[in-house]
Amino acid sequence: MRTIGEGLLESSQCPQCGTEIQADSRFTTWCPACDWNVDPGGPEEKTGRLEALRRTLAQRHGEKLLDTMSTETGTETGAAGASRGQRAHRDVYGALAYAVALLIHGVTAALFLTGIWCVVSGWGGFLMLPGLFLLLLGFALRPRLGRLPKEEDNGVVLRRPEAPELFALIDEIAEASGTRGVNAVAVNASINASVRTYGLRGRLLTLGLPLWESLTPEHRIALLGHELGHYSNGDTRRGLVLGSAFHSLGLWLHYVSPIANPATAIQMITNLAYVVPRLLLQGVLMLLDTLTLRATQRSEYLADSAAARAGSTNAAVGLMDRLLVTDSIDITLRREVNNRRLRRSGQTRGTEGEGLWEELAAHIDSVPESEYERQRRVGALRGHSVDSTHPPTHLRRRRLLEGAAVAGLVAADEERVGRIAGELAGARRTVAREVVRDGVDGA
Repeated sequence: MRTIGEGLLESSQCPQCGTEIQADSRFTTWCPACDWNVDPGGPEEKTGRLEALRRTLAQRHGEKLLDTMSTETGTETGAAGASRGQRAHRDVYGALAYAVALLIHGVTAALFLTGIWCVVSGWGGFLMLPGLFLLLLGFALRPRLGRLPKEEDNGVVLRRPEAPELFALIDEIAEASGTRGVNAVAVNASINASVRTYGLRGRLLTLGLPLWESLTPEHRIALLGHELGHYSNGDTRRGLVLGSAFHSLGLWLHYVSPIANPATAIQMITNLAYVVPRLLLQGVLMLLDTLTLRATQRSEYLADSAAARAGSTNAAVGLMDRLLVTDSIDITLRREVNNRRLRRSGQTRGTEGEGLWEELAAHIDSVPESEYERQRRVGALRGHSVDSTHPPTHLRRRRLLEGAAVAGLVAADEERVGRIAGELAGARRTVAREVVRDGVDGA
């Protein structure tokens, strides 16, 4: 028995096949030879019927797309390679999806116009009340341009003058992906990264520090390449028309969601009255999901290619492995936050978050390869995906490994990494203090 990282390397014998097992005491003991105890938690807990159906469709489409995209030159180098074959096909399904989205917006417009007619024609009379209700409902469901998040709600928002080296790296990766960079970067405490638009042409990149600090410089380049790749490959689901249609449907479903634990006859009748419209809305949402899922999953595969072009195939595959251990990132972060909150009484105000990101990065760096391999096998068994819009992770990984390996167009030497870290220093301190003060997801 010897120390490894923060735990102990223990030897034991597999009770199923007798193979000798070397295991880190911090992680699940399992047998690579026969997969004994590879997934002690069993299948993931069942979610709602809608989400379960989404995940089933995601796996089915992901497998079909993997076959059809195997010959695509998704990892060509250079901006020219990034632009060829990168637009998601706007086939008949895409046209139908736009038609459904426009119909949803048409209903919203009809509500608003009917509300105006009721108010004007029934001024001072009975029609005023339903007219105002329809106006408010139409206003709530209107398509909206995104806005920059407020710093008090979303960590720290950086602009170019505040982080020139970070934005220069983003611009270089965007050029390799065949697109332009972003206008702002939001740094927060989520274990995630994403891009979205705001206003008419503004682009926002959101970086969750727990994820960012858990990655190597090469993984970070691949992460940025993946996110920016969504702009270059025509991910229509993130656009104004389809994106706002999904938002409107989500609001409708919220409005007709059943009242929990109804205590009166009126509440019971209301719940009963909600059944048909709720089923209808869920059906429309599933239809829109089905029509856009192929293009969305294709976009994810192409974004993986952009990640490989920017950071290298090895970096893109390594990034996916890190995403498999996000539960470990979450657990470690909660543990460190709780430790600091317990010690807070003896600390100088404002210093309680010091060392948080370093501790998190050290833990993730110490995760043994055996745990990554276990997570890969569990992911394949469960059909793991980041969410219901992503192809299963093991299929994304396989596609990159079976394609032609690329070295990556963008590099980050130690000096560049240091300069970017300096630009993020203030945001790191701010977000660390917020996490210690507020906990992780309210913990």
